[in-house]
Amino acid sequence: MFFKNARIYCSDFKFHRGSFEVRGTRFGEILLDTVPEEAIDLGGATVIPGLIDVHIHGNSGADFSDGDYTGLVKMATYLGKCGVTSFAPASMTLPYNSLAKAFENAKTFSEKCDESLSVLRGIHMEGPYLSQSKCGAQNPHFLKAPIFDEFKKLYDISGGLIKIVDIAPELDGAAEFIKKAKDFCTVGIAHTDADYACAQTAFDLGATHLTHMFNAMSAINHRSPGVIPAAAENENVFAEIICDGYHVHPAAVRMSFSLFKDRMILVSDSGRCAGMADGSRFMLGGQEAFLKNGVARLNDGTIACSAVNLFECLQNAIAFGIPEEEAVRAATYNPALAIGAETQVGSIEKGKYADFVVCDEKYNLSSVYIKGKND
Repeated sequence: MFFKNARIYCSDFKFHRGSFEVRGTRFGEILLDTVPEEAIDLGGATVIPGLIDVHIHGNSGADFSDGDYTGLVKMATYLGKCGVTSFAPASMTLPYNSLAKAFENAKTFSEKCDESLSVLRGIHMEGPYLSQSKCGAQNPHFLKAPIFDEFKKLYDISGGLIKIVDIAPELDGAAEFIKKAKDFCTVGIAHTDADYACAQTAFDLGATHLTHMFNAMSAINHRSPGVIPAAAENENVFAEIICDGYHVHPAAVRMSFSLFKDRMILVSDSGRCAGMADGSRFMLGGQEAFLKNGVARLNDGTIACSAVNLFECLQNAIAFGIPEEEAVRAATYNPALAIGAETQVGSIEKGKYADFVVCDEKYNLSSVYIKGKND
């Protein structure tokens, strides 16, 4: 089946006019110079790869950390309708048994998931190896120094689904943990008060990911530069940013793309409040939270998760002045790299899963295809 007359975001990270083929669940030929006679005419629509959210806690009243199969179905259904065709749900800082339950549930879901739903392609283990002083909306009662053997047990329970594990590099044992964990998944720096030298060491040891940049980490200072400049200087490090318009100012979003160039990753960091009515109250990692005027906060006023989806973050990034091609890359190919899924998804390329989104040039969503199907 061919689709023609489209503005396609191709594997060179640029838009081209042309046609593309879907063979079953995967992309076939990408034709930029010829037009097949029999094809579905997209009327000049913009076609981008399916979005990939590598930092999402929940939506639709469900949270990944609940360890509930029905909840994951709700999350994946919502995401699929929003153009997010793959995701790596993030855990909260919780006791070992709660994490084990959630990770085992993810394994079950990934093995049985309906092909019409957004595909769970990994787990982002955000806690509990984080800093007390920068815990943000993570539950401080369950924070701890990194324990590699504990991580490895959870990794095995998940069937190898942990694709990102976060750590505050200033914690005791962090260096050894990074050296070991990097052989199993991407290691991210998060919820940290590390100084520049400490962060630089962590990146030299093999950490390659900066989790929700600016939020819950040391600030940039001209005499004490902190984590972000250390990450920007290391060409192996990719940086997440929450682009909901509340967690990070648009000017800081623009600065981030200038600093990291083609190493940015858009994430939603959404909680179960995404898709819920304003004024809703909900639980986040064992703590009470509420949604008011589009912003989720703990009862003490601490800003918490977001209430948006990744497609809205993409729309925001473009509205904030991020060049279209850079913004799309940050929501598709770069997150695929972060979770090691770039050979399967993340770009419109022959042989990859036919996950794609059809929209207009202003990014009004028209239709979503997951593995070649539009349900």
